[in-house]
Parts: sequence; structure tokens; C-alpha cells
Amino acid sequence: MQQKTKLLQAHSPKDIATAIALLKDGQIVAVPTETVYGLAADAKNPDAVRNIFVAKGRPASHPLIVHIASCAKIHEWADHISPLASILAKQFWPGPLTLLLHKKPTVNDVVTGGLPTIALRVPQHPLLLEILETLDTGLAAPSANQHKRLSPTTAQHVMDGLAGNIAAVLDGGPCSFGLESTIVDLTGSTPTILRPGPITQQMLEDTLGMVVLAPEHHTEHVAGNMVVHYQPRTQTVLMPLRALQEYLLAPENSTKKLAIMHYSSISLKATNVLFQVMPQDKAAYARAMYQVLHQLDKAGVEQILIETPPNNIAWRDVLDRLTKASAYDKR
Repeated sequence: MQQKTKLLQAHSPKDIATAIALLKDGQIVAVPTETVYGLAADAKNPDAVRNIFVAKGRPASHPLIVHIASCAKIHEWADHISPLASILAKQFWPGPLTLLLHKKPTVNDVVTGGLPTIALRVPQHPLLLEILETLDTGLAAPSANQHKRLSPTTAQHVMDGLAGNIAAVLDGGPCSFGLESTIVDLTGSTPTILRPGPITQQMLEDTLGMVVLAPEHHTEHVAGNMVVHYQPRTQTVLMPLRALQEYLLAPENSTKKLAIMHYSSISLKATNVLFQVMPQDKAAYARAMYQVLHQLDKAGVEQILIETPPNNIAWRDVLDRLTKASAYDKR
């Protein structure tokens, strides 16, 4: 059922109080984090959590990340906690790192998609931390977008995708990282990255003093583990620079209205092409990526062509998101 979505401001104590009251009442509210905007509900309220899946159109079997106020709260949600969790939490929390742990029996299965594991994170955003401390609960908060669509890094992105489906959006400005958190599985004998993100494999290995696995493909059910994900509505194609230039020169493409996201120099000029130069610095690229894709998705082009980023460990999270954004849904 459609509802009027309130646009609340983070600089207003009254609006923050409204957001907290809505969450206490079992409503869902989009909140800012340092990664992307999250669609938050009280993780101890199963009905509220179910509303997240309805609003997003997300399968109920797809588990959610629970945001908590501090490392001390881990024991409310997880059991048989690996000693490695304390080391990583001390180093990277608050921050863009999610830990996959064994869940406590008291945690409702609706949060974990029926799985015996739970994903936990302490966010870095001061406003969300304030809300978590005030509520004294965990907030289940997947990205505040329609299922498989582009992640939101501004309040307007959330309004564009979910207005009418949620109670409110709390505008805390643009997200500082602009890319989803790293997810690390600590339920086995060897730490394993299940979703690459701002906390890299090297950073984790340096902290733990041991090997951290980073498989290119895995079958674990965690946030973001889908072949098709993070997609614009406009057809999106990922290709190396040379192939991209050849595509632009092909006669059959001379009349197509195209958008190009590239970080290398391109000397070609074309009136039918919207060129968008991206930063060569990886962190800056990641911060701008979803913002640019949202803009190009509204530009009225037939295709968005993206130059393939460097295929190395440092760029692995960006490449992961762009590969999924350009994947073909065979259903």
C-alpha cells in the first residue's frame, strides 16, 4: 500500500526524533551510513523486518546485515564467536566491515533468511550510531533500493526508488565511501571474504597475521551475492578500452544515444555520446560510481558503456559491482 514518505533532515533534532519514533513503532526508515543508504528496521521486530523485504521486493531467503552500536553488542546476536572477530572489530569498527558469525538461537530467522549465521557491522556514520545507541537494539539495514537496482548514496536516490513504499528517509548527505561494506566469514577455520569492499584482503591479512581467502565465486548466501545486482534500468555494458573505442567507431552505433564511463583518455568525439570521465584513484572512483550511474540512468540514453577497471586486488570491489551491474539476467 502506498504511503507518503517523509523526507527528514539530519541537522534537525526534531526530524531525528521522528525517525527514532518511527523505528520504535515498527516502521522502516532509510538512514545514511558511510557505505550506502540503508533501509532500516528494528532487527528484534520480525514484522518490521518483513516489511523491508516487501518494500525492496527482496526474496525472504536473502539474509540481512544487522547494524549494532558497538563491539560489545556482538554477544546479543552471535554465539561461538571466533577470537578473530575481536581483533577485526578493534581494528575496523566502526567502519565498512561486516562479520559473518554463528547466530544466537534467540535471533529470529526472518533476519538471517533462515540461515544459522548472522552478519554484523558497527557503522561509522555518527548519526546512525546515535540512533542505534538511543534505540538500544540492532537495525537490519540492507541498501535502500529496489531489489537488484543501483545502490543509493544520497537521500534523493532513495526517494527516487522507494518513495511511497517506506515511512521516511533521513537525509544525512552523500555517503563517504559510496560502496557496500566488505563481508568476511569467520564461521570456518580460515577467514574468507564473501563480498569485497573498502576493507581489502591485504588490510585484513596485515591485521590478522594470517591468510585470508578471497574466492572469486562462492555459494554462501550473503548480501550482494547475486550474479545480477546493482543494476541501472538502462542496458549497461562493461568492456575494455579498446573494445569500447571500436564499438563507438562501428557505423551501426553512430546514431545510438550512448553514455560512456571511462577513466582512461579517449580522444574520440561524437555528438551522440555523453562522455563521463571517472577518477583514476580507486577510492575516488568508488565514491563517485553509484552517483554517476544514477545520473546516466536518467540521461535518456540507450546504453551505458563502462570501461573495465583495473583487474587487481585494489580494484576488486569496484570490478565486482560493475560486473554485476552489467550482467545479463537470463530468467
